[in-house]
Amino acid sequence: MSDEMLPIAPDAASGDAAGEQVEETKPVTRRAALKVIGSVPIAGALMGGSAFAQQGTPSGAQQPKQTHEAPFPPAQGQGTPPSSAPKRAFFTAAEWRTVSVLADDIIPRDGRSGSATDAGVPAYIDYQLSVPETDEGSRVAIRGGLAWLNTESRTRFRRNYASLSQAQRNQILDDIAWPDKAKPQFSHGVNFFSRMRDFVGSGFFSSAMGWKDLRYQGNVFNPDWKGCPEPAMKKLGVSFAAMDTRIKPEGQ
Repeated sequence: MSDEMLPIAPDAASGDAAGEQVEETKPVTRRAALKVIGSVPIAGALMGGSAFAQQGTPSGAQQPKQTHEAPFPPAQGQGTPPSSAPKRAFFTAAEWRTVSVLADDIIPRDGRSGSATDAGVPAYIDYQLSVPETDEGSRVAIRGGLAWLNTESRTRFRRNYASLSQAQRNQILDDIAWPDKAKPQFSHGVNFFSRMRDFVGSGFFSSAMGWKDLRYQGNVFNPDWKGCPEPAMKKLGVSFAAMDTRIKPEGQ
């Protein structure tokens, strides 16, 4: 580990220390990325006031306000998900966070379009892994790969993957994104990353954002089309004259 890396903070049981602030990542172009490519639990159970009211609180008297707050507030962005958050069918909350960060490392936002998460790729992968048509081996491979990624992250930097800086995450990706150059000890990570890269790519480029990124025009009428170019016709060994001899005009 170089001297320029961030100070190491121990993970809590859920993977991250309370109040930990994740370093803001530096902008990365999609092409470059493709190349290298919790909060503290609330203490105590909620206490109801009905039993207290029955055991001595006068009828109609105002009961003392019960507060159920954790000793420390959750880290920013680690609170209760909004009601509009996608419902998960396969991933756990921790896995979802890892998948989201990894997906954006593979296809980050750039000046042309949004990132993988902007295109809804985590939800796409979650759905694909939840349907009955998906074989159990694929589910085990992805879930095991996410566990491997976090284990490798904690071994190197004592934090889960999603909490690392961009530079730290790239150090891990550099070791697993190139199968021909990867060391044998990273074989599990290489296999996982190849699967995940395929998932992210298919999810992104099958979305509306993805095909717009490709400038795909679809089945659009082209009034200026003059037919197949003559060089192409010669290469294929066909001609319009030959077609005229095989297709009879209507009415004949």
